[in-house]
Parts: sequence; C-alpha cells; structure tokens
Amino acid sequence: MSKNTSDLSSHTPMMQQYWRLKNQHPDQLMFYRMGDFYEIFYEDAKKAAKLLDITLTARGQSAGQAIPMCGIPYHAAEGYLAKLVKLGESVVICEQVGDPATSKGPVERQVVRIITPGTVSDEALLDERRDNLIAAVLGDERLFGLAVLDITSGNFSVVEIKGWENLLAELERINPVELMIPDDWPQGLPAEKRRGVRRRAPWDFERDSALKSLCQQFSTQDLKGFGCENLTLAIGAAGCLLSYAKETQRTALPHLRSLRHERLDDTVVLDGASRRNLELDTNLAGGRDNTLQSVVDRCQTSMGSRLLTRWLNRPLRDLPVLLARQTSITCLLDGYRFERLQPQLKEIGDLERILARIGLRNARPRDLARLRDALAALPELQDALLDLHAPHLQQLAVTTSTYPELAALLDKAIIDNPPAVIRDGGVLKTGYDAELDELQALSENAGQFLIDLEAREKARTGLANLKVGYNRVHGYFIELPSKQAEQAPADYIRRQTLKGAERFITPELKAFEDKALSAKSRALAREKMLYEALLETLIGELPPLQDTAAALAELDVLSNLAERALNLDLNCPRFVEEPCMRIQQGRHPVVEQVLTTPFVANDLALDDITRMLVITGPNMGGKSTYMRQTALIVLLAHIGSFVPAASCELSLVDRIFTRIGSSDDLAGGRSTFMVEMSETANILHNATERSLVLMDEVGRGTSTFDGLSLAWAAAERLAQLRAYTLFATHYFELTVLPESEPLVANVHLSATEHNERIVFLHHVLPGPASQSYGLAVAQLAGVPANVITRAREHLSRLETTSLPHEVPAPTPGKQSAPQQSDMFASLAHPVLDDLAKLDLDEMTPRKALDLLYTLKTRI
Repeated sequence: MSKNTSDLSSHTPMMQQYWRLKNQHPDQLMFYRMGDFYEIFYEDAKKAAKLLDITLTARGQSAGQAIPMCGIPYHAAEGYLAKLVKLGESVVICEQVGDPATSKGPVERQVVRIITPGTVSDEALLDERRDNLIAAVLGDERLFGLAVLDITSGNFSVVEIKGWENLLAELERINPVELMIPDDWPQGLPAEKRRGVRRRAPWDFERDSALKSLCQQFSTQDLKGFGCENLTLAIGAAGCLLSYAKETQRTALPHLRSLRHERLDDTVVLDGASRRNLELDTNLAGGRDNTLQSVVDRCQTSMGSRLLTRWLNRPLRDLPVLLARQTSITCLLDGYRFERLQPQLKEIGDLERILARIGLRNARPRDLARLRDALAALPELQDALLDLHAPHLQQLAVTTSTYPELAALLDKAIIDNPPAVIRDGGVLKTGYDAELDELQALSENAGQFLIDLEAREKARTGLANLKVGYNRVHGYFIELPSKQAEQAPADYIRRQTLKGAERFITPELKAFEDKALSAKSRALAREKMLYEALLETLIGELPPLQDTAAALAELDVLSNLAERALNLDLNCPRFVEEPCMRIQQGRHPVVEQVLTTPFVANDLALDDITRMLVITGPNMGGKSTYMRQTALIVLLAHIGSFVPAASCELSLVDRIFTRIGSSDDLAGGRSTFMVEMSETANILHNATERSLVLMDEVGRGTSTFDGLSLAWAAAERLAQLRAYTLFATHYFELTVLPESEPLVANVHLSATEHNERIVFLHHVLPGPASQSYGLAVAQLAGVPANVITRAREHLSRLETTSLPHEVPAPTPGKQSAPQQSDMFASLAHPVLDDLAKLDLDEMTPRKALDLLYTLKTRI
C-alpha cells in the first residue's frame, strides 16, 4: 500500500511524514514511533490488529478521513515482533531521531532497521538451537549459484549446483526462512513453492557489482583467497544477500568476514525425502521429539547444538576430517576428560550470536555481561585443553585464545546483573567513568544536597523558618515567610512572590540547579555514548573472538559426542577401502531410547558378494526399524561420531536414499503413488555403487500386479547398479531374485504365532519369511473378531483356489469371496514357470527332493 507523493498535500504534516517513509516500504508493516508507543496506521493497522489480536481503532482525521490505527508500547515491542516474524512478516522500525523540545514541526523520524524472518538477530526472536538462514539463487535449469547467509553468526557460503533436483535437495537441507530469486525468473518455478520467497531486481544479482561489494566487505582485491572467484552465478547470489543484509540492518556488518566455498563432492548427499524419513532433527509430525538430534544432542552451548545440526544434515566423505573427529572423541573419552570440559563450556554460552549482535551494534547489556563471563571462563578452559593430545583438539586449543584485557575492561564496565536494555541507563559500574559518576551523583543525591543546603542557610541567616524546595515550573528555590523576607542576605535573588511568602535563589543554588536539572539526561546520554564506545572496542576484536567461538562450538560438539558414546554404548566405526558395510549388533539409536523392553540388536553384511538384501516379514516385525537403523549408523559414522553397534566396518558412501512410508502431496497435486514413484525414479537415476538405498514396500500404492512388476523391476535395476540396498517388501514373489541376481540375498524378521496371536521376535534371519501374519497383526490392531474370522475364511479359500475362475460359488445367505478381474489371471506364478522348464528324466531323486524343498519356500 502506498500513496502518490502528489496526494500528500491534503494530509496533516505528521501523516505526510508517515507516507513519505511508508511509500519506501509498501509491502512491509511499519512500526511508527510516537512517544512511548509504536503506532501502526491504515492497512498495516488492520493487518497487524488481526495478526497480533490487538484492538483496531480510528482516531483523528487526515485528508478528511478517519485514520485506522493500533499501537503497542515501545517497551513491549519485542514480544509482538517475535509473533510477526514467526508468521513470516517483515517489520520496518521507524524511530524518532529528532528532539521534540526543539522540533518546530513533526519530530524527525527515520527508518533505523527492517526486521525480516531471515535477518533478525534479537535473542527473543530466534530459536537458539537452529540456524536462521537466508539464501539467494541465480541460474537456469542446468546450473545454479546458491549463496547462504546466517546473519546471526556471520557464516556466509556459496556453492554451484547442477540441476533443479540437486538444488531443491540443498534447499531442503539448509531450509532458509527467506529465499531471494531474480524478479525476471518465470512464475511457477519449483523454488517458488518454498516459504519466504522474495523476488529481487535482476541488477541485485549482477556479477560485477556483486564482486565489488563483496571485495569491499572483506577488504580484499578479489575472491581468489576464498576459492570461489570462478563461481559467477554464486557470486551474483552472494552479492544479492549482502545487499539485502545491509538494506535491512542499516549499519556496517563487520562480523561478515569471509566467504566459504562449499563443495558437494566432499559430502554425503541426502535428498529431502531421505532427510524427512530418517527424522534427523524434525519428526514426521513436525516436532523435535524422538529425532536423531534429540538423542545425540547434549551440547552445553546453543552454538554447539546448531553446529551438530549442521553436521547431521551434511555428513562428510572427507576421510581425514572424519578420522580427526574419531581420534578427538577417543581422546576425550580417555580418562573421561570430557567431564572436565563440559561444565566450563556451559559458562561460555552462545558466544557466536553475542558477537554477531556486537557486530550489528544492537548487543544488549546482558550480551556484554555474558561475554564478560565467557571471557572469564576461558583461562580455566584453556588449561584443561592442554591435557588433550589429539592433533585436532590441539588445533582447537591454539585457536581458543584468552583475552585478559577485554575481560578486565568488561569486568570494570558492566555491573553484575545489568538491565535488559541500555535505554534507562544503570548498566555501567561506578568508577568506570568519572564524569558519569559525577552526573549520576548529582541526579541521585539532589535530595541530600537540598537538606544540607537548608541546614547551612538556616545557620548562616539565623532564620528558622527558611525552607529549600523545588517545583517543575520555577525550579529550585529558598522560601521565607513574608515577614522575614526583608532579613534575607544580599546574595538572595528574588524569584517568586506568593501570598505570605517570598522565594529566592542564590548563585550556589542556581549553579546546582543547572547541573541537577540536566544531570539525569546528561548522565543517560553519557552512559549511552560510553556503551557505544565499548561496542566499538569489541568490534575491533571481532575476528579473533569469532575464531574462538567457532573453535569452542566444535569442542562442545566433540565433547558431547564423547559423552553420548559413553552413555549410549556407542563404538568407533572403522572406515576401509574395500567396498563393504558390516554391522555387528546394530541398534536404532532413537527407538532403543523409547522402548520399555530391551532392544533387539541385529547384524548386517553388504559387500562385493552381497549388495542387496530382500527383507520380508510381518508388519510391525521391525523391517523399517532395521532399515532406518542401518542408515542412521552409516550417517553417524559419516559425521565422525561413534555408532550404536558392537562393531561397524564400512567404506565411504556418496548418497543415502530412502523410499519409506506413504504420503501425498496435495499442494503439488500428486497422489501417494505419484510421490512414491517420483522418489523411486530419483533413486534409480542417481544411485551409484557407493550409495546406500532403503526401499520399503515399493509398489503398494497401485494394483497388486502393477505394484509387483514395478517393485521387481526396480529391485533388478538396483542390483545391476550394485548399490548397497535394503529392499523390504510384502511381495513374496521377489524372494526368487537371488536366483537371477547373484548379488541379492534374502533375510526376514522373525515372528511366531501362539494361540492365534502373533509374537514379534525382531531377529533378522537368513532366508525369506514363511508367511506374512497379516491377519494376526490386524487382530493385534483391534480389528473386530468377526471380521478376522471372516477374513480367515476368505484366506483359506484364496490359498486353495487362487485364480478368479476357480473360486467356488458362495453359500446362499453368505457374503461372496472377493474376486479379482480376469486381467490378473494371465500372470502365472513363477514356480509354475520353473516347473514347466524342468527335465524330470534327467533329475536324480536327490535333486528332485532338494528342488521340492526349494520350491516350497517360494509358495
């Protein structure tokens, strides 16, 4: 919403000022400071009143019409801003920058900050354990440049990605709250389906201007030092992000110091479906309970938790880095060294975001108090690091400097428990600045001065009825009864005549008045100036402080992984050159935490002899758990963590794919089966012999034989690709795959039936399952007994007369057995095909008996 400048003449001067500012930000809510309130006008007011559940009013008039408005107290704005940001809104903060006492017209106002979901830095507006990212993307369908910025930490990275599929997978991983795309991109592109998409002018992505602004930001001549000088598209995207950050923050960004070139070749790729299915940091219901992170995250600092989340979502195949992490965890476990570090790390707090707020010049007094406490804890922490001999831990120790001068400065400056904001003063210690101490003493001790002055003047003049007082109109005064006024000393200057009294002032009292009346405002102004100077001093130390924060965050993660290894019984995996995946007594790290009974551990062996396991067994038997635990063990190994297994030996993988569960995509117009096939297609196109693939119940979303055919063909293709594959299915026909595909083997989850009730044993055993136990599971789920009984009748009939034309006529008065259409009768059972090919005359009795046993397992 905006007003043409030519239309402003009919408005009041104050509303003219409002519209001039509002027209610059038509698509954002404007908080317009008026005294002690932020006022919101016109359409913004209607929208804000609805979103914030506050009263909408109409007061006054401008241009002949009532002004819709609502308001919030300025001191309570933080809570309202948090709500708006969570709803995806952006808010323009317009403050009074002029002095109301000297302003002839409306007080001068300026936009001092724009708060958007991706550029907030206030502690109250952020999730302390999750990154808050903005991203920009530039390119075409073949190649994209992606830039990602976390303004709350200073992390700034670029990457170039081939194809929409890989771009969308990366966007799924980083999950930005705002995404910038060029305004000249066509409508309806896949990226636009994401939340927080903002279209920006094409020139914001222009490569040359982006390169210039980035070099200015980093004080470099070029970007060669960052290894990204040839990433034309990514540089354009990074320039857009830098421009957006400056536009919203309205200040320099000294905490943005470098640009990191991400290389996807160094990572294990997980697409969006795999990330969701494995529930790394968000469960399928959208919460955080019962996720991998909920189990493995006991970090002492928020910045450590955020780093661990990044590790979980970006596993590595950089073997030296993984081995360095393993060695570090082993060192921290030795002698339980991590137990000495963790209490000290807890004292550090969220140093990363505190430093970012200092760089943005909006750090609160309590931020500086936390920084003071963190710096005070560093010497003891560094002493503990001297005892760590792992090379990577020694590197972290070198980076973790101590800052005795800064620690002393903050200890001298900031009171023990400062207020939340600098606005009302009371932040700096007495003794930090002599002039401030004098001004505060004047302001705070005026009452005592007046008492002392009154006593002195009574003694000097001998006038017992003399009083010293103050009023807001005339200021300080000495009052005498009218009868004694003539006895006033010569230095008493008449100020006011009252009925029955005269008021005077003396040079001493006048001098005190000049100081005292302005002392409070001068003290506040002085304290704010000193606070800003303190921030400038800290900004000058940001580079080493940020390096220290990064080192401490990693130390926190490694200490956490050591603690988890001890308390969750995790063991160090071994990476080998030989292509393999061998897990002894593997466990699901999340499921075993929520079970009230002992978790049944299982083995897995995939190598050049066996690349695929066809997994059969009953529903609820543990097939999905077995598959997911394998993926989570492999993923944990690829972040350098220990794993929930007695032993684990594996080679590096390049991707982890999962096709698990069923869900539709109503917004995208895709059915459950379409989603399933899209995920399957992605796997078949991109899996390699270094990939881990989990396929659960492929083909169940369509008719029986269509689904069987698709599952069979997909399994054959994966076997040909030689991908490490776990293929769970209820199609028992697939258990013949090992006969045609030598790299495939059968396993099943064991169960038994007792008194028509199923007992799940959860052991993974060689060979296919003997039956599916579907009716027993249905009974366990609470399906009515009469339905179960009828189902057993149908099952018995179908097992003996499986073809539609062979099903006998139903008994009169009873329901008919289910029929399948004749089109299904054309597909013979694979066992019949094999029998037809046999030459019985050439078979010995022994071979015939062996064959009979084999065929029986396939029926």
